[in-house]
Amino acid sequence: MPVPTNLITLTTRIFLQVRPVTHHYLLEWRNRADAIPDSELRRQAQMSIDTKTFHCEGGSIYGLFAENNYQEAIKFIVAYQTISDYLDNLCDRSTSLNPDDFRALHEAMIHALTPDARPSCYYRFRKEQEDGGYLAALVQTCQQILRRLPNYHIAADAIRELAGYYCDLQVYKHVCDAERLPRLQKWFEQHKGSLPEMSWYELAACTGSTLGIFCIIVHLFNRDTSTELISKIKEAYFPWVQGLHILLDYLIDQEEDRAGHDLNFCFYYPDPVVLAKRLIHFYQQAQQSVSGLPYPEFHRLINRGLLSLYLSDYKVSQQKEVRRISRKLLSIGGIKTLFFYLHCWIYRRLQ
Repeated sequence: MPVPTNLITLTTRIFLQVRPVTHHYLLEWRNRADAIPDSELRRQAQMSIDTKTFHCEGGSIYGLFAENNYQEAIKFIVAYQTISDYLDNLCDRSTSLNPDDFRALHEAMIHALTPDARPSCYYRFRKEQEDGGYLAALVQTCQQILRRLPNYHIAADAIRELAGYYCDLQVYKHVCDAERLPRLQKWFEQHKGSLPEMSWYELAACTGSTLGIFCIIVHLFNRDTSTELISKIKEAYFPWVQGLHILLDYLIDQEEDRAGHDLNFCFYYPDPVVLAKRLIHFYQQAQQSVSGLPYPEFHRLINRGLLSLYLSDYKVSQQKEVRRISRKLLSIGGIKTLFFYLHCWIYRRLQ
């Protein structure tokens, strides 16, 4: 079945193919989470699925690139995104502020992308230990799928580079308040020479998404995928598409993060006008960067979908400046974005 490149086919296949398969695998992991012996690990695993289902729903749309193998691709995406959301919860609501702990936990994300890696004791720096094999099972599920991709080796370096950025971010942003900014700014100084002009907090946002990893993986289900295409996908998704994704996430969470005294990269813009301009810039660059990929209209629909998914969240209506920025972004996105926005708005309210 060909990759959908128009609104009607895409939304139809999301409803008929993507969501049912995604929820099937999520239910399996939710049941597995219920059996975790340690009460704190169990609570965080359950919460990560219950409150972040939309992460897997959105990521799983990329499974359509795998065409007839879309179920296998979605199985990988759900498992990998579940690792990401679970570890984010463990670090965000942590009983620890130890960077060694955060690094050890995120070894799971690298191992999941390394088919011959043996799971380690990911909890070795924290008091909670017994998860009943939950995290190792997620890792092994990803590895099993990658082992069945004969051309995985052509993409392994690119994928692990993106995962490495993600893991670095999770370590640096979760340490104690006094260490966060120095670590993040030093990290930025190490990488800014290879980036388009941007700030340290924008780089941090660009590294916090798993979309580039998913896009590369699903293309490997096509045996004709080349190393050149892998490189093009990585350059298109990092920094622009991934940056758009995470900046939108932080945009709508501002009030919540301010109340909880949590780190939010949107706080570092000098004012809402600059924030709006940079978000528009990231959207425009994301749309341009995917032009050289196969099925560019699919990727453009994904970018419009990101606007729609985040800006339809109920949190937007509760924040005056965010509402203003939202209207500007929806206007830039055009009629297709408005269609997606209404679809997402109705879906959220029905849920």
